[in-house]
Amino acid sequence: MSSNGCCKYSCETASETLEWINAIVDFLRPYSFLTDAHVVNFFTDRMWEAIDKEWMDCLRKEAVENLLQIPAGVVQDHWPASLKKFIVTLSSLVLPRQQQDLQTVLPGMNMTSLNSVLSTGMNWKKKHEVEVLSAVVDSIANSVGANAIIDVGSGQGYLAQVLSFHYQHAVVAIDACSHHGRVTDARAEQIKKYYAAQMRKSVSGNRSLPVPKTVTCNVMSIDMLKALADTPLHKDNVSLLQSSCNADNGSSLVLAGLHACGDLSVTMLKTFMECKEVKAVVSVGCCYNLLSEEGFNHVGSQCGFPMSCGVISAGISLGKSSRDLACQSAERWKCLENDAGLHNFELHAFRAAFQMVLSVYYPEVMSTSPSIGRQGKALRRRQQRVVPNSLLHHKENKCSLSEINSHMTGSCSHKKSTELETETTSITNENSSNKATKCERSEFIGNYPLFQKYCLSGLCCLGLEPLKETDIHGIWKQVESFAELIGPYWSLRAAFGPLLETFLLLDRLLFLQEQGSSIEAVMLPIFNPALSPRNVAIIAKKLTQM
Repeated sequence: MSSNGCCKYSCETASETLEWINAIVDFLRPYSFLTDAHVVNFFTDRMWEAIDKEWMDCLRKEAVENLLQIPAGVVQDHWPASLKKFIVTLSSLVLPRQQQDLQTVLPGMNMTSLNSVLSTGMNWKKKHEVEVLSAVVDSIANSVGANAIIDVGSGQGYLAQVLSFHYQHAVVAIDACSHHGRVTDARAEQIKKYYAAQMRKSVSGNRSLPVPKTVTCNVMSIDMLKALADTPLHKDNVSLLQSSCNADNGSSLVLAGLHACGDLSVTMLKTFMECKEVKAVVSVGCCYNLLSEEGFNHVGSQCGFPMSCGVISAGISLGKSSRDLACQSAERWKCLENDAGLHNFELHAFRAAFQMVLSVYYPEVMSTSPSIGRQGKALRRRQQRVVPNSLLHHKENKCSLSEINSHMTGSCSHKKSTELETETTSITNENSSNKATKCERSEFIGNYPLFQKYCLSGLCCLGLEPLKETDIHGIWKQVESFAELIGPYWSLRAAFGPLLETFLLLDRLLFLQEQGSSIEAVMLPIFNPALSPRNVAIIAKKLTQM
């Protein structure tokens, strides 16, 4: 067994970044059949036949624990040479995700553990992210002499409150959800009481406490975000920024975003370039599946991909399936327990077989629901549960085909990325102790009673009655012998996830580098990838007045 070596590419300059991008483009082109695939059509389109037969013959015999290592670039010595070369080459093009030693990159950074008051309500993942990112943003804000920080897509205000109360910055927290704004305000008041009590005990008892100001708006464009930066915003007759953000008063702002969704991360970078008051940006993106893309669902300069002239010139498009795939995390895959990975492969097999049922017996549903597969809400919290009663018993509870797939496979289109992980929804918790070895896999996947439950649940969810002629058992018998191939196929396909994410991030970095020497831009993995798979921050500063 061996793992991928270090990436041989660099992105310190625009020319190096473009070289890396072109190498990725050259590698991706022959495999568009795999990156563009909808796994729900695995059986209907006999997708396994597009993969090298020697590879599939080898991998169908492989232990699930080894399949789960493929996205991380781990190969087995006994695999065909061509398969090992494919995985190693792919992995050599992926941005390394090990957490950077930030003290060497930002020597003045001062990171401390959050106290119990500031960290109230945070899970370990969020606490880690906020501790690290707040320290990074504080360092960058100090280096550019920022008057204020704008937290874009602030959620419940965790980052904004740490920057405000702990690091003493003026902060504006922007989020599209008014409920988040109310939660942020209420939480800030509780934190303020704690810090006010602390100050009364010290010599700084009369000092005013900075409290983050919340703004509820849907940042749909660069102009909107620029307007928030260029205009004095008011709440309760108190100026948010103390002075107007315009060219005359020398205002200096920093844009910060912790997992700003889809196009929002792109909008931040473009606003940084177009708004002279914004001196720096720190952006950690996510939800690539929600990006708008030139030629698909958007036309014009405001699309989320591509951003850079270099990628535009390369003439490659991704599409929804590839952008979905970019959300796959190699870290989450390799951290999976074997039985959890096996459950997930089983659910993919069930979903693909259910597609066969629909295409044979309910073609009208297929024709009216073209977007099938991976566009549902994040429902992973239902892990290790029987299919929800609302699906089994409430026929009035209609939903789309995509929502069925969310229930059954734990797919995601919002804050949580589309990853194969332990929190996947399971149709049953039976056999959960089964170990995912090859000898047990066929019996585990070939469980017709579970598939029958799945189908009946899915039909109910769509508001459909089982037809008299519906032969669920017959469909299962057609696909049963190929069901074990879906694990190898999905593992090979998921290996492209980290590569596609690297490609999207390099496009954003190159966009900044193409602006010339007045911009300093870097791309750093700032979080522990095992805790936070979307761990790459793009950090940029203006070195001269633009």
